[in-house]
Amino acid sequence: MNVRIRGRLRAFRTVTFDARRNAVRLIEQRWLPHRFEVVATRDFRETAAAIREMTVRGAGAIGATAAYGFAQGLRSFRGSDLARFETHAERVFQVLAEARPTAVDPVNAMLGVRNVVQGGRTVSERQELALSAAEAFADEDVRHCREIGEQGCHLIRDGTRVLTHCNAGWLAFVDYGSATAPLYAAQAAGRKFHVFCDETRPRSQGAALTAWELAQQGVSHQVIADNAAGHLMQRGEIDLVIVGADRVLGRTGEVANKIGTYTKAVLARRHRLPFYVAIPLSTLDWNLKSGAEIPIEERPDSEVLGAWGCASDGKRTYVRVANPTSGGRNPGFDVTPAELITGILTPVGIFRPNELWKKRVVLGHAAR
Repeated sequence: MNVRIRGRLRAFRTVTFDARRNAVRLIEQRWLPHRFEVVATRDFRETAAAIREMTVRGAGAIGATAAYGFAQGLRSFRGSDLARFETHAERVFQVLAEARPTAVDPVNAMLGVRNVVQGGRTVSERQELALSAAEAFADEDVRHCREIGEQGCHLIRDGTRVLTHCNAGWLAFVDYGSATAPLYAAQAAGRKFHVFCDETRPRSQGAALTAWELAQQGVSHQVIADNAAGHLMQRGEIDLVIVGADRVLGRTGEVANKIGTYTKAVLARRHRLPFYVAIPLSTLDWNLKSGAEIPIEERPDSEVLGAWGCASDGKRTYVRVANPTSGGRNPGFDVTPAELITGILTPVGIFRPNELWKKRVVLGHAAR
């Protein structure tokens, strides 16, 4: 995507790798939309912390970050003993896998890297293969998101009013995004449409990130309070809902996504509106048999009890909003049942949730 910096457009990916410094380079998303900054993590533990603390967030972006972090950790190993190298690799894998448990992309990405690494005969060969496999995952994420745009472009017609939730844009992936990819494709085709961005409390990724992206791209949009969506649907002011996902169960079609997604799906069903979930293939989980098995991340209650923003002096500041003596509960994700979902929008087509298992070969399961 292009970002305007000091009046000039520059192309950026959300996640890249500096091989010379063995560092993962990330857009610092906690500062957006107030400041654009690229930061570097110097070792795999710093990379895991960047995922956990949401310097980088979004399914595809943390998948690519984990892939690069895994390669980063393997490249830091010194010596030629393969057994010790494998022990080190397992430690790196676990640290990164545990950073944020709900999204499946990081584990899928690292498993892909690990499979490629096994082809190396020496430590140095495996280290080289790890980085090339991580780069391949990042490139695949970009390609998949671009193809999602091509598959979903027809959903966005002139005059369409779209509701989004959270940020499933290019900041949540390496580029293009999943839920935003059809929007950008429709814009490139010359169509005029309008996007309502749910603010997405408690971290306000819709208000801060999706709105910033759409503004950079010149897409017509407005930020709305999370609780305003039902009102707009009732008044006939929303035509379509497109969201992303952090995990989609291939066996059942259930979708784990940012908290509040389930609520929007229920509202969409009540008002007979199409509800689409846009994902790259790395977001599919072919193992779990029920949405009840999906680990739901519980985040600090401070996110619910207050908010981060940028003060007049330019400093990032936390402000307590809730009653001072109250505690909070902060599940980061919820699970939307398959029957509430119109279609799963993928790089290879749009499928009903109950079709995923039948189409698993087309969706890449046999290749994993």
